[in-house]
Amino acid sequence: MPDLSAFPIATRWPAAHPDRLQLYSLPTPNGVKVSIMLEEIGLPYEPHLVDIGKNESWTPEFLALNPNGKIPAIIDPDGPGDKPLALFESGAILIYLAEKTGKLLPDDAARRYETIQWVFFQMAAVGPMFGQVGFFHKFAGRDYADKRPLERYVNESKRLLGVLETRLEGRQWIMGDDYTIADISMLGWVRNLVGFYGAGELVAYDSFKRVPAWLDRGLARPAVQRGLDSPKRG
Repeated sequence: MPDLSAFPIATRWPAAHPDRLQLYSLPTPNGVKVSIMLEEIGLPYEPHLVDIGKNESWTPEFLALNPNGKIPAIIDPDGPGDKPLALFESGAILIYLAEKTGKLLPDDAARRYETIQWVFFQMAAVGPMFGQVGFFHKFAGRDYADKRPLERYVNESKRLLGVLETRLEGRQWIMGDDYTIADISMLGWVRNLVGFYGAGELVAYDSFKRVPAWLDRGLARPAVQRGLDSPKRG
């Protein structure tokens, strides 16, 4: 049986199944990337809810795993060299899990890097910009008298949706017929932008055709629906 006692996080969130991959997360747009991936590839895992509303990601135990204090993070007891591997940053986790299982990342080198570039596009642009729209439209930022920040992030989010719309021309998924980690990285963010953030009208979401159809296809996947609810909120 794997021993996770070397990881301080295991003292705060004990593993009932230490032989399984341990997921420390919350169903946010970043968090669900990893839970959806795990559900899609069918890798057994044990989810632990980290309540960021209670600042649990800033506890010493969590910071020992991710010094940046953000979810999601994982411990794979069966990591490279048969040693446990702790990993944070959702994009890195997606790539790791894809390579570990040989799933949802093309074998062909050119298509592999093309897929990874779209994951980086999500990490560098879609997540930060959509998140700022959420802050300035739904959360504390909405009370700011100066509306220029909101306008800036709304316009940039529209542009990014346009990039995705163009990419999806003639394609079912971002990589064509192949559903990959590129799609998984973005589904939760687009869903949140028009759903939880309520910014659909702001970003003229209804003016796009391919992006909404792509989102609907993604949300229709049973593994996506399971991943959107993991870890389960109390």
